[in-house]
Amino acid sequence: MQLFTVDRALVERYLQSDVLSGAEVAALLEHRGISDGTPIYLDDETLLPVEPLNSWATSLSYADLDASTMRDYGRIIARLDRHQSGRGADLLSATESDLVAYKRLRTRHQRRPIETAAWSKESGLIDRFYGFLVDNRHLDRRPVRVAARGRNALSPRLRLRLDIRHMTFEQYRYFRDVGLGGQLPDAQVNRSFRGSAPHRGRAGADLALGTGSRWREWATVLLPELGIGPGAARSAAEFTVQACAKYGKVRTIYVPEDALDSVDTYCLLERPELARAAARTLARKHRDLFVVKAIDYADGRVRGTLQGVEREYAISAMPAHLRRITVHEGEFGLEALAVFICRGGLMPGADSWKRYRHAAWRRMVGLADETTPHLPAKRWRWHDLRHTYALQLLPYLENLMDGEEPDHARRQRRHRSYLTGHIRYNPLLIVSRRLGHSSPETTYAYLEYTDDLIHGFEEAFRNWLGDGEATYAQIAAHALGVGANGGGTP
Repeated sequence: MQLFTVDRALVERYLQSDVLSGAEVAALLEHRGISDGTPIYLDDETLLPVEPLNSWATSLSYADLDASTMRDYGRIIARLDRHQSGRGADLLSATESDLVAYKRLRTRHQRRPIETAAWSKESGLIDRFYGFLVDNRHLDRRPVRVAARGRNALSPRLRLRLDIRHMTFEQYRYFRDVGLGGQLPDAQVNRSFRGSAPHRGRAGADLALGTGSRWREWATVLLPELGIGPGAARSAAEFTVQACAKYGKVRTIYVPEDALDSVDTYCLLERPELARAAARTLARKHRDLFVVKAIDYADGRVRGTLQGVEREYAISAMPAHLRRITVHEGEFGLEALAVFICRGGLMPGADSWKRYRHAAWRRMVGLADETTPHLPAKRWRWHDLRHTYALQLLPYLENLMDGEEPDHARRQRRHRSYLTGHIRYNPLLIVSRRLGHSSPETTYAYLEYTDDLIHGFEEAFRNWLGDGEATYAQIAAHALGVGANGGGTP
């Protein structure tokens, strides 16, 4: 069986047929509600659609799932089909022993077994797939029996918990300035640095930490959302995120001034060169891009042309794939509207940001010496900046609320307006809202880590973001009680 995915733009551009034109096929897919990314399963020999797999794939499209999610789901079921073919069977004839053998292959016996979180996603999808087959009468029952407490043979052996990792001040500055920023531990320029756009990495880290947002939220941010660009009147940046938020849950993200200054530095020193180099390439691709002609900063809307049709979008409702192809007429010609761009002129994807992070970790390890902070066994993730945000903000808000008052006065002040005060001023609920958690119960997991922090701050992120006056060398020297140049006195 062969796996393909729907891509209307490719169909419209390259399909040549005497029966239907590419434009007609694209219009038919739109009419039927088939989204890009929808899996298509074809028989190896006849190249005819394989049922009921394509019906299941269509149900994913009707559920309005993200294109990347549908592609992942399609690969999972195709992988299971290959396993079944190797056992002389197919998906519809799968037995409990077949699926248990598949689980053991994926989690134990293959060259690189997957971890519990990955198998949890995969097993959940397989269970839903067979649920679809039963609901639509392709099977009489699921191949796996449900055991006690709703568990079955496909359930992960280990129970998942939040993997919360956070950075100390020194660890963050080492990650940002040395790993991403191309500096040496003594704050000098690292002339062996072979990365590109160090200010982009530093700005991304500051934006991630300063907002506590998820990778998809800060890495896809557009210039108008930060109040950057012609016609913008920026004081403090605050914007609404929804389409790029987890589960599409709308919330407001506040960007502190120091994080904005870091982004401004990148936009002044590095971004113009990247935009200039890619202008001709984007001009050739303009028919495949969303070319913005007008930006309404007050209402947060953009208007332009996409595939020859005039379109208008609320910026918060623009998904990541649309943001990636959004451009406007800039100083050098067509220029991406995204804050962060790569050599091709468009927004870096997940693989690019992963590559930046891995390269940063290799530099951090390679330059580590007695002045550097402790490096964990596992390399830092972008999501660890979100955890750090929460674990700095939560104690800070608690200390701010407690103040210097005695316990009795503090309790009176906390409960003066019992319900409204609890909802509005409870530090845990504030952090939960800022993180966009669906339930405060998710935020509770951070509580066990709040006593683990080494540094107390007068302000939550003072001196973390932006350049400030302190270099990493001064920070490291202060931690060791030596001078910045290695001497015994400051």
